Amino acid sequence: MGSVKDLTVIKSACENSLGLGRFTFSDRYSVFDWGEMPDKITNKGAAIAILGAYFFEKLESLGIPTHYIGLVENGETKKLSQLNSISNTMEIKLLRVVKPKLVNGNYDYSEYKFQKNGFLIPLEIIYRNYLPPGSSVFRRLEKGEITPEDLGLDSMPVPNQKLQNPIVDFSTKLEITDRYIKPAEAKEISALSDAELDNLINLTLKINNLITDEFSKFGMINEDGKIEVGFDLERKIILVDVLGTLDECRFTYEGLPVSKEIARIFYRKTQWYQEVEEAKKKDRQNWKQICKLNPDPLPEKLASLISQVYCSCTNEITGREWFKDIPPLKNILTEIKGLI
Repeated sequence: MGSVKDLTVIKSACENSLGLGRFTFSDRYSVFDWGEMPDKITNKGAAIAILGAYFFEKLESLGIPTHYIGLVENGETKKLSQLNSISNTMEIKLLRVVKPKLVNGNYDYSEYKFQKNGFLIPLEIIYRNYLPPGSSVFRRLEKGEITPEDLGLDSMPVPNQKLQNPIVDFSTKLEITDRYIKPAEAKEISALSDAELDNLINLTLKINNLITDEFSKFGMINEDGKIEVGFDLERKIILVDVLGTLDECRFTYEGLPVSKEIARIFYRKTQWYQEVEEAKKKDRQNWKQICKLNPDPLPEKLASLISQVYCSCTNEITGREWFKDIPPLKNILTEIKGLI
């Protein structure tokens, strides 16, 4: 399925029916689109699965459709309240994936004009409440790909700037390397109507508010995050993949990162990261093949602390001690600050 989770297809999706599948969330992790990194983060998969289930169940209670069915324990599919122990396996409804064709170095999305329902929309939709130092926004502004006006700003932003109003951003989902695009191109390649694009933006903002409210109860700031969506059999938007987790969002607590941004901060100081950036400049599609270095594993102590961050966050947000003997999040982050 991908670098951090695997998909088991129980029943394939087709044009007139949704499929059935199971995500297995692994302890693998990925940064900078590299794919699987050389080590693992203990209990990360179960922490992500449980927190993702928590938000899916919240959204369903608000009448927002998702592909979530439940988490799997001893072969049975259950809601969170029915689980007796942790689970890293989520049962989901499947949509069709219609991949754009790569023609002479460019992607052809014309097939989407003929698709009516039951398929994945080929976008990642990003909301931004802050512009942290690692945000792609600054790189795009520097290259002239976007302007402050595109962000609803009247001047150039600075790192850690809080936005007066959240920004909704778009990137491609099914290309070799994700590419940020403007709303007009997102609408065009996905063959969305004006009303569907507006609904997608409004839904993203509603989910942003939910995640922000949940994490703010524990003093955490929701800086940015992403969702993925598709159309159900009636061409209504349905939430897919997973959302509200430390892999899909960037959170901070008293200025410290509470996400895989911790790993990004560490790797940005390495020669491997510099080689990745150089390779991407040379060849956007084949950069990994020409990158001269492979990443080293995280230091053992830092990997252990990142594991504790995932577990502590899931415990605190869900209000249940899924993972035993985990220190309070504040204590873990204080120790991480000394390492990075």
